[in-house]
Amino acid sequence: MTSVETLSALERRINASIPQQQLLGEVAARIKRIGRTAKVPGFRPGKVPFKILEQQYGTQAHHEVLGDELQRSFAEAAQANKLKVASYPNFEIITKDMSAPLIEYSATFEVYPDVVLGDIGTESIERITFTINDSNIDSTIETLRKQRAVFEPASRAAQNEDQVRIDFSGVLDGAVFDGGEAKDFALVLGVGRMLPDFEKGIIGMKAGETKSFEMTFPDDYHGKDVAGKKVTFTIVMHTVEAPRLPEVDADFVKGLGIADGDVSMLKSEIKSNLNLEAERRIKVRNKDNVMDVLLKIAQLEAPKSLVESESQRIMQQTLQDMQGRGVNIPKGMNLPATMFADRAVKRVKLGLILEELVKQHNLEAKPEQVKALINEHARGYEKPEEVVRWYAAEPSRMRDVENLALEDNVVSWVMSHAKVTDKAVDFNELMGNDK
Repeated sequence: MTSVETLSALERRINASIPQQQLLGEVAARIKRIGRTAKVPGFRPGKVPFKILEQQYGTQAHHEVLGDELQRSFAEAAQANKLKVASYPNFEIITKDMSAPLIEYSATFEVYPDVVLGDIGTESIERITFTINDSNIDSTIETLRKQRAVFEPASRAAQNEDQVRIDFSGVLDGAVFDGGEAKDFALVLGVGRMLPDFEKGIIGMKAGETKSFEMTFPDDYHGKDVAGKKVTFTIVMHTVEAPRLPEVDADFVKGLGIADGDVSMLKSEIKSNLNLEAERRIKVRNKDNVMDVLLKIAQLEAPKSLVESESQRIMQQTLQDMQGRGVNIPKGMNLPATMFADRAVKRVKLGLILEELVKQHNLEAKPEQVKALINEHARGYEKPEEVVRWYAAEPSRMRDVENLALEDNVVSWVMSHAKVTDKAVDFNELMGNDK
């Protein structure tokens, strides 16, 4: 007899039993298989009497067979009761006598929630748009010129974009603090390498000058000894050098990898690259806007087991990203999974919402979509055909692209049904340069 208990909104418990007779035949077969290779003193492999094998391996075989039968019995019970299982069950054997005619057990687990979606037609969504213009191209070229600037001595006072060479000493409570002193330190002003208030104290100084000023470190500064505290810096200015930017000519263009030195070709390539990056960023922002709306109109509870699993996955990704940026991560180090719980809940809910939308509106990824996404990604590489082969060589990579195509389909569907307002953004906002 099988019964199902509701323990909470998503938690269920199946109570069922397995006939002992159902186990015995498989237990005997498993013992015989063990006997083919078992090494028992006094017997050759494959010649050990069944009774001796049963004495030595019977408990092990019974335990293994029972484990398999629990899985099978649970799957049948879940299917018979039309339960959409979301987590691996926690089995508990109720029967104390493992030789009893019936082995009673319970299995506690979570089910997937019902996803209730509101009316998307009543929701407003902002769709980001952007058009490349000549000033965007000119701004990019100017940035390339600055990256290749040559610094030359200047007799005037230091200003932003100059390179200065200084000695500095920072004093806190009458003593130089750790990391607060340097000699012959080279610094380009205005690029954000040092704190703004520190650079503000340097601007206006000429070579040969010495200056002291007070500065308060931000409360969230990484150096805890000085975070939020007022210190006194003394600056000795050795040199001030002004940038001389290269002319946008054939030599400049050749230095950027365009062999014939054609300036118009450089501008065309910059426009193409900016368009690709703009499309990528617009796509991400519009998708985020859609996902926020879907979370708003959907009613569902995220299964705890899925949230815990997703939290662990995000934590591992975070550690890998930190290592990729050169952070030394001690072996075996973990971060508290609770740090990622909110993000995990959001991801789990969105996954369930997208699955429901795809099922309701036939939004599955089409092969031609997947192919187009791979080709688009491959365009940014020197040998795009190798990138295409790299994706095709691994099914998991193809599934990742299929998921991206599926998300694109959902975004398109939502945009076509919601109240959409277009918002044009400028270059700096889109590229995150307005902060």
